[in-house]
Amino acid sequence: MSSLSRRSLLAAGAVLAGSRRIAAGIRSAPEAARRLGCTANTRFALNAEIWYGERPFLDRVRAAADLGYPAVEFWPWRGKDLAALGRLCAERKLEVAQFTAWGFEPGMNDPKNHDQVEQEIRASCQAANDLGCKAMTVVGGNDQPGMTQAEMHAHITTALKRVAPIAEQHGVTLLLEPMNIRVDHKGHCLYGSEAAVKITRAVGSRFVKINWDLYHMQLAEGDLCGHLKDGFDQLGYAQVADTPGRHEPGTGELNYARVLKELHDLGYRGFVGLECWPIEGEAKAAERVAAADAWA
Repeated sequence: MSSLSRRSLLAAGAVLAGSRRIAAGIRSAPEAARRLGCTANTRFALNAEIWYGERPFLDRVRAAADLGYPAVEFWPWRGKDLAALGRLCAERKLEVAQFTAWGFEPGMNDPKNHDQVEQEIRASCQAANDLGCKAMTVVGGNDQPGMTQAEMHAHITTALKRVAPIAEQHGVTLLLEPMNIRVDHKGHCLYGSEAAVKITRAVGSRFVKINWDLYHMQLAEGDLCGHLKDGFDQLGYAQVADTPGRHEPGTGELNYARVLKELHDLGYRGFVGLECWPIEGEAKAAERVAAADAWA
């Protein structure tokens, strides 16, 4: 064989080897991305309203699966193609961790709205059953003119007692979410975990618990681990975002490795919602979430 032929073959072999390395890199990049959501200790649910927000809703759900997350959460179910969502989740082996069944207005804290609350909770429970979803968030409501905070909280308790049997019948847990009023929800009647715990304990149903949004709780009261210990019996779900800015863990002041470990040590094994706005893109946000969950 001539040296020219040998050089040609060697060059061709080098090109082929390089092509294989490039192809392997192309394959490994998505594989690496899929591993980002397979976190060490906590099962996270990507918020499909916030992450990949420029994409159509179902494409956001696909992106959650591509990152390797086991579940998604979202806000109102109305206006979404639930049948298509259910098929997609089954295909991609995703769960729907929770969605919003009752929002800020009309307020659950006004008894004139309780008939409507009951009707909507019935419909939402059916939607949850159709999706295989086991939990739904409900919001107490904004301040009602002429009512004290104690009166509004009493009305929320009454409403939840009324719909608790409906939730139990459908096997769906209602998650009451307290907010913060320092930054995001001025004029909302329910903020901080202590008031929410008092309400759900008064309701006295294992199907009425708290959506413990740790971002809201940091702004409303601080001492996240201490309050989690005090009210853990009423925790039904948790959400995370860092402060300030409501971006992913690792971008602000919170030591989320410590907080997530506390949740785990207390015995929580449910999903944790990623209700946070990625500050430098979703892949980077997923890396930061994984890093926050990498505690021993």
